[in-house]
Formats: sequence, C-alpha cells, structure tokens
Amino acid sequence: MTTLTKLYHDRVRAGDIHADPAQEACLPALEDIRVHLETTKQKRRGILGGLFHKPEDVPMGLYLWGGVGRGKSFLMDLFVENLAIEGKRRVHFHAFMQEVHAGMHAARQQGVDDALEPVAAQIIKDVRLFAFDEMQISDITDAMIVGRLFGKLIDAGVVIVTTSNRVPDDLYKDGLNRQLFLPFIALLKGRMVVHELVSPNDYRQNRLSGEQVYFTPANAAARGAIDAIWRDLTGGAAKPHTVTVKGRDVVLPAFHNGAARAGFHDLCGAMLGPGDYLAIADAIKLLVLENIPCLSRSNFNEAKRFVTLIDALYEGGVRLIASAAAQPEMLYIEGEGSFEFERTASRLREMQGQDWGA
Repeated sequence: MTTLTKLYHDRVRAGDIHADPAQEACLPALEDIRVHLETTKQKRRGILGGLFHKPEDVPMGLYLWGGVGRGKSFLMDLFVENLAIEGKRRVHFHAFMQEVHAGMHAARQQGVDDALEPVAAQIIKDVRLFAFDEMQISDITDAMIVGRLFGKLIDAGVVIVTTSNRVPDDLYKDGLNRQLFLPFIALLKGRMVVHELVSPNDYRQNRLSGEQVYFTPANAAARGAIDAIWRDLTGGAAKPHTVTVKGRDVVLPAFHNGAARAGFHDLCGAMLGPGDYLAIADAIKLLVLENIPCLSRSNFNEAKRFVTLIDALYEGGVRLIASAAAQPEMLYIEGEGSFEFERTASRLREMQGQDWGA
C-alpha cells in the first residue's frame, strides 16, 4: 500500500508543494488511522454505550493544531482523499455546526425530547470517519452541543480527525460558563492524539507575499488578477457557505478552507449588522471582496455597512483582497460619514501590507 509519506514525497518531487519537516512529522499519526480503518472490520457499540468505554477495533482520533497557513487542511485532505473506506466525510467545522442546528430544529418540530439524539444517530449510521477542518468554539450553545455530540460519536466508534488553530486547553477560552465545557476538553485529550504542527512557514501568507491585493479600477483586468489569486488559494474548489447568526443565514457565495469570496452588494447591500460581520470574520481567514463602488450620500446605508465590515475584518485579523472603484482615500469623499471614513481608508491601506494579519 502506498503510504501517505510516499504520496507527500511524490507531490514534493512534482513541485506541487515544498517539503516541510513539520508537515511530514504529522503523517505517521494519520497513516496509523488510515491503516487501522482500512484493515479492521467496523465494530460499534451503538449510541447508548457508556461514554468513557472505548469501542473495540477503533483507533484514537487526531487533533492537529497549529498556526494559520501551516498546512493543516492540506494534510487532512491528503489523508481523506487517500482513505479507502466507505462512510468518510470531510467538512468545515462551521458548516457542520450549521447542519447540526438545522437537524436539531427539525427534530424539535417532531416533538423529540432530546433534539440532539436523532442528529447523532444519523451521523453514527452514515459515518465511520469524520474529518473537521478549523474547529473553534465561540458561544456557549455550540460549546454544550459539541461536548455532548462528540461524546456520542466517539463512544459509538466514529473516528474523528480535526484541525484547529488552538490547543485543546484553549478552546472556548474565557467563554461564558466555560467550566461546563471542560469535560469535553478532557474527552478530546483522552480519546484523540493531540499533535502540534510546528512550522515556521505560513503558506497562505506566503502565497500573497509581494502580490497586489487591492485592485482599482474594478474592471476586467482586476477580475482576471483576482481569479488567478483565488485559483491559487483554493485550487478551484469552492462552494457557497452559510454562516448562521441568531437563527438567520448569511451566505458567502464562495468558500474553501477558510477563504471566502463575495461581491460588495452580497455583504453590504443586504440588511446585515455588526453581529453578522463579526460572525463572518470569525468564520474565515481571508476575504476576497469585489466591486466596491464609490460611496456617498446616495448609498449611505451600504457605506455604513462597509465601514462596519472592514472594522470586523480588521479586528479579526482577516486577510483582505479587494477590487474597488478608487483608491481607499478616494472611495468616500463627500457626504455624511466621509470624515469618519478616513479611519476605514487607513485600515484598508494597512491591510494591504504583505505581513498584515500574520
């Protein structure tokens, strides 16, 4: 059987990736899971088994954490793509939580006492390996759901591989009622191998080093340049992504591995507020925002939303690639709010720096 390490070396030789010892050091743990799943007959104890009783013939999961852009998602994709079993699934963690909330809502409509139970049962029925990209917990509701759900899945023999920017002990750090979340952290550390990807290289940032990231005017040439950057960042693999905020859905038209792409009117023409933009900034690492128009009293509401969006992206350290009708200082030169826009223009300039957000 071709190992993940050999597949990795093949990609290095082909020039697709650069060799990184820190990435290569993660491969044996993934290979162990791959071999175990491919060579061991599936045995599960079922959803009603004891929470801390490990099912037979089920390998430990993997919690792979490290800084942004170190290659965690790439390693996960290499693993999942070359795992020859039925019932494998790879999903971004935010998208998964939206599915869980939708499933629980449907269960409540049916009068189910424990709305999480049928959601967990369906996953256990369909999935043997669940790969989650970019696990992060930001509110108490998700914290409690994740704690219960992961316990059920692990106990039933579902193997979990997840990536995160945080060590397990920092999940939901300083969150409301965090003490209720601590048993889940103990479960992660007890039932998953925790491996830090310690690489000095930020490959996502390096892809943009020296690249122009603000294009004006927003014409065909700008779109062509942005298309090229987007293909490099995503490999052409992107699909719509929904961020749920207090029961409302905010749709990002294109999303892949933490990078999102949208038009100005998608995010600033809709009736969105600070909470929506904060949720977007929390869900992504990079935003391509296209066709920013000149702003004035004629589109004052859109201008206010744009200012709020940029503030959220700035505070969240989200990398920005944009096309606009004018340079930042000339986007909003007359009308109410133009003076306050000077701060936004300054932030847009700062966010163009190749090291910004690192």
